[in-house]
Amino acid sequence: MAAVDPPLDAAGHSPKRQLSLEVRLRDDATLDNFLALPNIQPLVAALQAQMDPAGESIIYLYGPAGVGKSHLLQASCHEAGVEAIYLPLSDLRQYAPQDVLQGVATLNRICIDDIHVVLGDKNWEQALFNLYNDARQRGSRLIVAGDAAPRSLAVNLADLRSRLSWGIVYQLSQPEDEDKQAILQFRASRRGLSLTPSVASYIVSHAPRAMDQLLQVLETLDKASLAEKRSLSIPFVKEAFKW
Repeated sequence: MAAVDPPLDAAGHSPKRQLSLEVRLRDDATLDNFLALPNIQPLVAALQAQMDPAGESIIYLYGPAGVGKSHLLQASCHEAGVEAIYLPLSDLRQYAPQDVLQGVATLNRICIDDIHVVLGDKNWEQALFNLYNDARQRGSRLIVAGDAAPRSLAVNLADLRSRLSWGIVYQLSQPEDEDKQAILQFRASRRGLSLTPSVASYIVSHAPRAMDQLLQVLETLDKASLAEKRSLSIPFVKEAFKW
């Protein structure tokens, strides 16, 4: 989470937040570190333009786990600076919604991840409905991520369902194997590693299918390569993972 000071109340005082949100943005979760494949480029462009006066006030993105939703939300917070907040509801749903969302609508950019995990809870649904209204009235920018399109979410509060359909909606899907290879090579180059197409293809064909797990494979190889002072070759990858 980008660090922010609590908003001032009507008397000019800084009220204490009831909850200390220990959420931190990953250092590597930036737009520069995200390979925007052709089908994702319109979404990335919309995120980059969102803080402009003519930018979209609300952006909703959805897709399965591991396709980059959290990365893009955190990157958007990095771009916005201190007047932004990242709220992964999968980690925060055990808290009272009024504690999590207190003062949030006053920020310039609000990034809400995994909204689907709290839907069906009437308190969370009402709090999110209020946040949508407050953010729109104040001109704050919202980016929301879930596992399904707004019309497919299990929402009980009809007014919240309508709010979730505000703005523009983007779908992210699992990349094809060729795209996974390109992403691995891109992320390897960002680490200063040389990853040939043949080695990238070998990793994709043997590693777990989810993109986040593939990137963890690259993390492991980076550390092993540095420790053993060896380049990334197919024999080295086979040895590292016993494939």
